[in-house]
Amino acid sequence: MTAIPALADLQARYADLQGRGLKLDMTRGKPAPEQLDLSDDLFTLPGNRDHRTESGEDARNYGGVQGLAEVRALFAPVLGASPDRIAVGNNSSLALMHDCIAYALLKGVPGGTRPWAKEEEIRFLCPVPGYDRHFALCETYGIGMIPVPMTADGPDMEMVEREVRDPRVKGMWAVPQYSNPGGETYSDATVERLARMETGAPDFRLFWDNAYALHHLTERRPTLRNVLDACAEAGNPDRAIVFASTSKVTLAGAGLAMLASSEGNIRWYLANAGKRSIGPDKLNQLRHVRFLRDQGGLDALMDGHRRLLAPKFKAVTETLARHLGGTGVARWSEPEGGYFILLEVPEGCATRVVKLAAACGLALTPAGATHPYGRDPQDKLLRLAPSYPKPAEVEAAAEVVAVCVLLAAAESREAGGSGQVAA
Repeated sequence: MTAIPALADLQARYADLQGRGLKLDMTRGKPAPEQLDLSDDLFTLPGNRDHRTESGEDARNYGGVQGLAEVRALFAPVLGASPDRIAVGNNSSLALMHDCIAYALLKGVPGGTRPWAKEEEIRFLCPVPGYDRHFALCETYGIGMIPVPMTADGPDMEMVEREVRDPRVKGMWAVPQYSNPGGETYSDATVERLARMETGAPDFRLFWDNAYALHHLTERRPTLRNVLDACAEAGNPDRAIVFASTSKVTLAGAGLAMLASSEGNIRWYLANAGKRSIGPDKLNQLRHVRFLRDQGGLDALMDGHRRLLAPKFKAVTETLARHLGGTGVARWSEPEGGYFILLEVPEGCATRVVKLAAACGLALTPAGATHPYGRDPQDKLLRLAPSYPKPAEVEAAAEVVAVCVLLAAAESREAGGSGQVAA
């Protein structure tokens, strides 16, 4: 094992980084401007004052709460459902998740006996490390959160199957492909078990946030078992609601969000959504389907994203390996898709790494963001987001991270800690 440099040497390296006047940000998975440029042709569409859909509907007018049929057909393979079981909204899938939780709280869901808000207590299972915005939704509405450890195949199913016997557990979050932030893709066996497991609550729901289904970083395309089919085959057709969006496909602030589910869940969603809105932005839906055209057009666009993103991820992992390899002070994921790299540092050091990096001009996602309530009990996990900075900046940021990890580990060792990640 490579020895950790002496504390004094690390302090000198750290002082040098502070003197560079860096101003870098790796806090969130934002597409870089160059990625947004890939979809500039959207600004010229629909074009020629042609605002009619394939069915002859005027996309400028009210109505169409389910979204355009041609958009639903385009994204049916992504969502794993027929177009009639898909609804298309505006730019944020998080907004659709929020609305589904709000409707469940206020109105209940198919298969339930009363609104969730009428229950004395409700809880969600939350795979960890996981997505902080999922946790924030639960916290906002007073939904208790039960952390479930992630494995290479997805959440720890022994724990999931044990916890869902409790009727207070009404739902579970899932990022099933290129999980945020660890990059895991759920195995077929995990999907099958989630579909058929016995739940104490008859109105239990899987919030299946397949945000990264199209975001490959390599030529390999892992297949994810269709959760809607698995649930239907297991006799639980209403269990899963699948969410996706084009937020990181076209324009992050002006994309499309989608959900897919059973016929019963779609009727439920549309009945509630129709009270909230007379319809989504159908002109934006029309320009998207004309820009993307078909599966080939979608694949070509995602290849463009991959060419921009893959070198940034490689720069991070190679820089971490160069500075941290063999020291035993860190482990990191090397994802094949998605937007994040998960970094594990010695226990008790993650918060210190974030603070040290900030003093060097690098903003990182707060330690604890990977866990409910922002509390990582071991204070050891960090989420790195390489997408937004320029390639040279990504390498500089990764060097800052590496030096800060080494310094935090050395400080821990001086204070009597191990300064090492657990075996």
